[in-house]
Amino acid sequence: MPRSRHETRGADVRPLHPSADVGGTPIGAKLRSTRIAQGLTLAQVAEATGLSKGFLSRLERDETSPSVATLVQLCQVLSLPVGALFAEPEIQHVRRGDAPRINLGGVHVEEHLMSPRGEERVQLLRSSLEPGAHGGTDLYTVNCDVEVMHVISGTVTVRFADRTVRLESGDALTFPGREPHTWTADDDAPAEVAWVLVPAPWSGSA
Repeated sequence: MPRSRHETRGADVRPLHPSADVGGTPIGAKLRSTRIAQGLTLAQVAEATGLSKGFLSRLERDETSPSVATLVQLCQVLSLPVGALFAEPEIQHVRRGDAPRINLGGVHVEEHLMSPRGEERVQLLRSSLEPGAHGGTDLYTVNCDVEVMHVISGTVTVRFADRTVRLESGDALTFPGREPHTWTADDDAPAEVAWVLVPAPWSGSA
């Protein structure tokens, strides 16, 4: 993993803080599916809330945003907890082109967060390493129980305090995240690496 600017004596501990902006949460689809599941029409919801059908229609298409008072009123009519509108779905698809880019201080590295920001159980990162890319000369640690490094292409060498492991395309390495380590990509070719961290050192929910 790329180097962080947060260092401690001996080995530095790396929090994971994606820098991508967090946009508004779309709630229209959830409101619409709840309304339909309860057999209610837009007209019925409009009558119960005093809101116009046009406003409700735009809201369900996420073309407008309700006030807090309006949102609470709608949830009461739909018998829907307000918090349910903002809960993360169980199945989430993160496209690589949409994944937030993160900068942890690595040298010649482009890295993206591939798991959802709020996911606390596991974290998946995808790293594109230029030839000679490295995580720094100093050993570092990650605040997680298990770290898995899977080399998708290229060759990467991982260095620990007492050993060095060379990983080629298709290889994987599993070790405690708190075990001091660092890594270096070969000088003659780029590499692609996936990192799995359990649990997520940083969930992105704060």
